[in-house]
Amino acid sequence: MTVTGSEQAQITRAVDLYCEGMRTGEGSKLREAFHPQAWMFGSLAGTRYDEPIDELIKLVDGHPVDVDGSYHTRVVSLQQVGDAALVVLEEQGFWGTVSFTDFLTLAQIDGRWSIVNKTFAHTGGEPPPM
Repeated sequence: MTVTGSEQAQITRAVDLYCEGMRTGEGSKLREAFHPQAWMFGSLAGTRYDEPIDELIKLVDGHPVDVDGSYHTRVVSLQQVGDAALVVLEEQGFWGTVSFTDFLTLAQIDGRWSIVNKTFAHTGGEPPPM
């Protein structure tokens, strides 16, 4: 199914809020991007992070991931059928050197698109000590 311009704009807005919230460390933008009951799944340097999205927001809030101006993102694909969508997003320069591929599942709930799941793969770089 082809994504309509209106739907794409709304889906892209949620993804943009996520990217900007991560880049700047603004928890309010992340809370706007994610559904309150969203979850995150993935591993980083051998440690699993399968947890409510609020744990990610707490980690990033006030601590931007763009520590040296190198953080950038790229939407690889966007698919939408009805009130469900999947966005594949590449993140590079996370904490300066770390790269991820994210699979963001979105749902249109009560007329608003929100990210309901983030599944990520660590694709490069060494994270700083946590």
